[in-house]
Amino acid sequence: MTQTTPDPVRRQRAQVKVRTLRTDRWWLAPLLTFLGLSSFLVYGVWAIFDTSYFVDPYIAPFSSPCLATSCPEGARFLGWAPFGDWYTLPPGLLILGLPGGFRLTCYYYRKSYYRSFWLSPAACAVQEPHGKYTGETRFPLIVQNVHRYFFYFAILIGGVLTYDAILALIHKPIGLGTWILVLNAVLILGYTFGCHSCRHITAGRLNHFSRHPVRYRAWTFVSKLNARHQQLAWASMFSVMGADLYVRLVAKGIIAFPFA
Repeated sequence: MTQTTPDPVRRQRAQVKVRTLRTDRWWLAPLLTFLGLSSFLVYGVWAIFDTSYFVDPYIAPFSSPCLATSCPEGARFLGWAPFGDWYTLPPGLLILGLPGGFRLTCYYYRKSYYRSFWLSPAACAVQEPHGKYTGETRFPLIVQNVHRYFFYFAILIGGVLTYDAILALIHKPIGLGTWILVLNAVLILGYTFGCHSCRHITAGRLNHFSRHPVRYRAWTFVSKLNARHQQLAWASMFSVMGADLYVRLVAKGIIAFPFA
């Protein structure tokens, strides 16, 4: 049997001199994603340092839980102020790293900002500007592996926002802000429990679903949320931003009762 040597020309990749041969508006999706995520980041920076975050019975989600004595008495979570009076910085600086870290390391958000901010790649069949690819095996991207731990903190934050919504719900009279906080809590919990890590934790390592019917039902429910994870990611992002802004506008007197 004779062995033939492969043609070296055939082993070479196609030399395409343009970035892409696509003729559709492939750039539109990453552009809209960039604008959406950028608006959230800009608003978040402003909200952290804004001091109008509480008006009974509403507390702005970006500042909850409020854990220092510098917080208004009604804004303190369960009346608890573990950071005492030494902490005088905005309350959002204490807790935003937890939900922020959860979203930053989220599988869907990774795809979003990899494509829209880093153009890695911007879209399918579009050449990326980076000449080297190492995946998430080196610093800083290897830190993405802590996502599963941020998930546990995100559950706590979701519980706090639910508690805030319940407090507003039992307050009389019920204003529009109450329903905004309730909707936000529902979307936040839907996004959190639809996380891929949550799906894996519930029953991802089981070999026999029939032996674990309760965990199987939980896995089925989480899987339904997971199928809408992208939609819930965007909906909850804008709901928490909208709810936060609404409370601050009420606190500033721009939106007044009884409409609030």
